[in-house]
Amino acid sequence: MNKIWFIGAGPGDPDLITVKGRRLLDSADILIYAGSLVNPDLVASSPAGEKYDSNGMSLEEMVPIMVRGIREGKTVIRLHSGDPALYGAIVEQIDLLKQEGISVEVVPGVSSLFGAAAALQAQLTLRGVSESVIITRPAGKTLEKDKIFELSQTGETMAVFLGTDKLEEITSRLACHPETTAVVIYHATWPDQKIIRGTVQDIARKAADAGITKSALLLIGEVFAEDPQGHIRSFLYS
Repeated sequence: MNKIWFIGAGPGDPDLITVKGRRLLDSADILIYAGSLVNPDLVASSPAGEKYDSNGMSLEEMVPIMVRGIREGKTVIRLHSGDPALYGAIVEQIDLLKQEGISVEVVPGVSSLFGAAAALQAQLTLRGVSESVIITRPAGKTLEKDKIFELSQTGETMAVFLGTDKLEEITSRLACHPETTAVVIYHATWPDQKIIRGTVQDIARKAADAGITKSALLLIGEVFAEDPQGHIRSFLYS
């Protein structure tokens, strides 16, 4: 029996899907993709005879389509934005597929975090500035309580997903210094990408002034400063 392929589509630029992901997409019979989060050019380029936008679909609607496809001997692709390992909700899908005796394989993708770092020409871990990266999200409909305050006490690089509509609230709860560098990047690697630079105390207002209310990543830390203070050259090239 075939397996179902979970593929990371990358952050937006259709050329940033992996070679393996592209090859599998080209062989798809059934494609279930993550709505507006996946570049429509990728979806359009797939020869799949059946294409489903998963936006608004329940697991009970989506999983039977995948199961039917596999039992008909078809190649079934589940296409997620970025990398499925970050806020991709793939485990609940995989659990239901396993109950049907169907195996899966995951093909990683380029996270929007790395697309954003590339756009900023930044290094998330920079000797003398930050040796760690915290990836988190704010509380919301599916998370009762977050740890943004506690995590921001560490002084390490932070990336906050899924919080564009709460920037004022998030930044007001950060424990780091108000002058700490902060960046909001909308649609990293897409043609309409926007980069808003500021500090913890003014980034929310700047993003609002730019009309950014969704699909953006909040980055916090001095690794994103124009001239990161405290940077020490690595030993790699000494």
